[in-house]
Amino acid sequence: MIGSVRGQLLARWTTGEVLIEVAGIGYRVVVTPSTAAELGEIGTEVFMHTHHHRREDSETLYGFRTADERLVFEALLGAHGVGPSLALAILGVHPPASLLRVLADDDLGALCLVPGVGKKTAARLLIELKSRLEIPDVDFGAASEGAASRRSGSSALSDVREALSELGYGADEVAEAVRDLPADQDTAELLRLALQRLAA
Repeated sequence: MIGSVRGQLLARWTTGEVLIEVAGIGYRVVVTPSTAAELGEIGTEVFMHTHHHRREDSETLYGFRTADERLVFEALLGAHGVGPSLALAILGVHPPASLLRVLADDDLGALCLVPGVGKKTAARLLIELKSRLEIPDVDFGAASEGAASRRSGSSALSDVREALSELGYGADEVAEAVRDLPADQDTAELLRLALQRLAA
């Protein structure tokens, strides 16, 4: 079982893979787009936590910048109907801290930003992931703190996400537009702020 790799970044492909050479051996590692961008220039030394996923017909390495990302990825794999591709897609939209806030706030709209996740799937994931992500080394309690006071803001943010999606904006654009918006504003004000960001 390969738990981490340290070596020279040789290549980065648009398919979501990077090639890392370790002691003369090149490892193909599947990563999120943000992780691929964070690795830096080709030729630099990189370190990644990895999950070695084995199937009957293949073996795949999934790479993560932090141990928490790998821990959450493995917890996601334990949820019903979540395979490696969907787990990586969820982490691509919601890094660990963001995902824990989503779960603490019961934010269905945020989960629906993940490609391939509809409202029914999001509702099921909320239930399953809340229990699966109560695991060592991931501070779910900190993410839950103050959740009750944020629920109204979370609902408004969900409305804004839905409105932006209906206007034709993609998941990445929506996620960036609503990132860190104040939770104490109403839907109309939040939508105005989000549209300003998109226009900029």
